[in-house]
Amino acid sequence: MSVAFIFPGQGAQVTGMGKDFYEQTETGRRVFDKASELLGFSMPELCFEPDERLDLTEYTQAAMVTTSIAMMKVLMEQKGIAPDVAAGLSLGEYCALAAAGAMSEEDAITAVRKRGILMQQAVPAGIGGMAAVLGMEAAAIEAVLEEIEDVQIANYNCPGQIVISGKKEAVELAGEKLKGAGAKRVIPLNVSGPFHSRMLAEAGRELGKALEQVEIYPLKIPYVANVTAEYVTDEKEIKGLLERQVSSSVRWQQSVEAMVAAGVDTFVEIGPGKTLSGFMRKINRNVRTVNIEKVEDLEKI
Repeated sequence: MSVAFIFPGQGAQVTGMGKDFYEQTETGRRVFDKASELLGFSMPELCFEPDERLDLTEYTQAAMVTTSIAMMKVLMEQKGIAPDVAAGLSLGEYCALAAAGAMSEEDAITAVRKRGILMQQAVPAGIGGMAAVLGMEAAAIEAVLEEIEDVQIANYNCPGQIVISGKKEAVELAGEKLKGAGAKRVIPLNVSGPFHSRMLAEAGRELGKALEQVEIYPLKIPYVANVTAEYVTDEKEIKGLLERQVSSSVRWQQSVEAMVAAGVDTFVEIGPGKTLSGFMRKINRNVRTVNIEKVEDLEKI
C-alpha cells in the first residue's frame, strides 16, 4: 500500500472545524493554542464560533492550515500512520510541506497568514473574479481563453470542473463564450480576489521576500507541487515554487494522476469537507480515499 496525505484549500472552511480535535486531544489543542500565540488572535474563537472573518482570505488561510495540521498530527500519533507522499490544493500545499518535514508547523501557519494578507491586498475588491466551468474539456477551455486577455485557468480540479480567474469583465466575457462553446454551466464564485491569476504576480513576489526568512528543511518524503504537478525531492526548489504558485494554475488533477502513476493507491484527505474526495471520484475511481475531518473518522484508518 502506498499512501498520500492530501489537504484541501480555501472554500472548505466551516464554522466548528477542528473543535473536537481541540477538545478531545492534547495534541490538537496544542496546535490551535500555538497558532493563537503566533498570530496574536484566538484561533479557537475564529474556527469554532460564528465569525465572519473566517471567510476573509487573510484569516481563512491560517485557520485552514492550523486545522489540517492539528488533524494530521493527531492522526499520525494515534494511528502511527505516515504518508509516502503529500500534496495540497493551493494553501493546502503548506500542510503538505509540514507533512513532508520541509517546513515547521509554526512556519507553515505564519507563512500562510502572510500569504493571505498579501493575496487579500493584491487587487482591490470588485476588480477581479473567478468562475467554475462545468462539463467542458480543459483543452477546449484553453482554446477559448487564448482569445481573451486578462483571464486564465486558475484550477484544474478534475475532469469536468475547471476554475477560471482574472479581471471581472474578462471572466464574465469568457463565461459567455465558454457557454457558447459547449460548457454545461459557468458559475461565478464568491471570492474576494482573482486568485491564481497573473494579477497576483506582485503578491507572489512579496511572498517570496517573506519566505526568505523561513527555514526549509530536507524533505523526509516527496511532495507534489501545484505549479508543476511533479514530485519535488530537492528542498532548494520549494521557495520558488511557492512564490510562483500564487499567480499560477493549480494543477490538481495532474498532481493526483502523477501520484497514481507513481503507485499511490490510498489517499487520506485531512481537513474540513470532502472536496478533494469528490474530485478523486472523477479523476480515478480505482483508488481508495479516506476523509479525516472529525475525531471519529480516525476509526476509518
